[in-house]
Amino acid sequence: MNGSEQVAPVKSGETYDVSINAVGGKGDGIAKVKGFVLFVANVKKGDYVKIKITKVLPKVGFAEVVEKLERPQNTRYTTISTSELRDMRRDEPAVQYEDSENFGE
Repeated sequence: MNGSEQVAPVKSGETYDVSINAVGGKGDGIAKVKGFVLFVANVKKGDYVKIKITKVLPKVGFAEVVEKLERPQNTRYTTISTSELRDMRRDEPAVQYEDSENFGE
């Protein structure tokens, strides 16, 4: 093995939860694991699935769907408009604070 050859970061038999980001020319879904391209049959763009690696070549791999998964809710990067934020605040009950000099004594 010379220095320009890469070792695939996945092995046959391993399973991963992946998002299908694109569809190749032959209709297979394309997912990436650790930057490594995997072709997955019987999926469409946008699917979120658990896959099992079936074959690993030097530059690409092949996998089959083990099960379809619910896409995890990732709210960290959700973008909302100012009016949506205003509406959300309007729905919250107004909190009344009692003025007290007790300080938890």
